[in-house]
Amino acid sequence: MIKKIPVFASKPAIFISLLMLTPISTTWGNDNRVSAQTFTTSQIAFVSFRDDRNGEIYRMNPDGSNLTRLTNNSVSDYEPAWSPDGRQIAFSSNREGNTDIYVMNADGSNVTRLTNDPDYDVKPTWSPDGRKIAFVSGRNDSESDNNSEIYVMNADGSNQTRLTNHPGDDSDPDWSPNGKQIAFTSTRDGNFEVYVMNADGSKLKNLTQNMESDGDPAWSPDGKRIAFMSQRDGNREIYAIAPNGKQLTRLTNYPGDDDAPTWSADGKQIAFVSSRDSTDQDYNLEIYLMNADGSNQTRLTDNPGTDYTPAWQPLTSSRKR
Repeated sequence: MIKKIPVFASKPAIFISLLMLTPISTTWGNDNRVSAQTFTTSQIAFVSFRDDRNGEIYRMNPDGSNLTRLTNNSVSDYEPAWSPDGRQIAFSSNREGNTDIYVMNADGSNVTRLTNDPDYDVKPTWSPDGRKIAFVSGRNDSESDNNSEIYVMNADGSNQTRLTNHPGDDSDPDWSPNGKQIAFTSTRDGNFEVYVMNADGSKLKNLTQNMESDGDPAWSPDGKRIAFMSQRDGNREIYAIAPNGKQLTRLTNYPGDDDAPTWSADGKQIAFVSSRDSTDQDYNLEIYLMNADGSNQTRLTDNPGTDYTPAWQPLTSSRKR
């Protein structure tokens, strides 16, 4: 029996649509690499199908300009995650026959494999100090339960340790800015909910407690809010909530699916994925941008294929220019 990777557990319709994509040929997105130390502004990494049958990782400025292709591989590379110093990107790939976690420089060079397990390893996220990476794996499940758990490892791939242990799916980890907690998605209470736990896996708390699916949490840079996706109002929309489970706020309200929020380094904006401009005949996803209060929603990408899972590059004073 072949185990199925439970990717995008909170957004099954979006993932299904990605699997059904047909090849798209465009002239946008050449492999125009520059040094990882020449960036003067925080950029957004994302996955796109614009140049190939499979997904590749790109980056662009927050206004959609300076589009640069970072990976060029015969299989899909996806789920980019910036290191806190902005110099590296961790990502998932099955380029060596199994889905594992890799890391590369911000210009796409020096690709290094971090995990090498017979089962899947996906969805990396860095600790704020850059020393550890949390990720999702199915390595300790059985053929009968096929569940995913959250693990943590050193940034060089060593000391891989299991954090959660429950007969359900735990996924979508995201580290709090102070490094003390990890937000994640879990089905342990019967449906997809957003939880927080200590960075060692202790003291779990259900933040959303809703009958419909909630998932894909993303901490704000000040640690005061967690943006996430919810289907509580019929379709997928972006919400924000305080880490104590209070102050729930709806940020998007649009026919179509909004998902995968990621915060700008200053906390003033949120990039996200939306299907709002797609049609029944041409279901594709694009990257959008909005203010942190949900205002001024703007489309960043405009491609016949699909663009998804944006990740915003941190900006730190220690990063060389």
